[in-house]
Amino acid sequence: MTFQRILIVLLATAGLAAFASGDKAPGRRYVEPRSASADADKPPFSGAVLVGDTLYLSGDIGLEPGNRVPKEAATEARLLMESFERRLAAAGMTMDDLVYVTVYSSDVSDYAVFNAEYRKHFHREFPARAYIGAGKLLFGARWEMQGVAVRRRP
Repeated sequence: MTFQRILIVLLATAGLAAFASGDKAPGRRYVEPRSASADADKPPFSGAVLVGDTLYLSGDIGLEPGNRVPKEAATEARLLMESFERRLAAAGMTMDDLVYVTVYSSDVSDYAVFNAEYRKHFHREFPARAYIGAGKLLFGARWEMQGVAVRRRP
């Protein structure tokens, strides 16, 4: 499946969930960073949107302060996973609540490096995942990851 088709499916799924819940639905919460349309100096997206028990996580990359890509691939992978964990925690979730993840890779030969770090952040079953060769990414990052999490019920 091409990148465009995957993106369309994910956007359609998010759009249907948003439509079904209504724009002012109780339970919709924006997880930081949140940008309003008037914030021209901030990226035009929310880091994550919680609708009911489902959290939609925007794409994220593993950067050092100053938007710098680390020299070591393993460091970048660790920063990316830690950033994802922080956004999940802000919504009261963990990595084990993830049900689907898409990883975009600027160089698929980094697959093993990414997986070595990725495995460290889960304690249960892994979510469904796609690992896609995507060409150049923002800031020269090696990976960008987005996902969908559903809160586990006791």
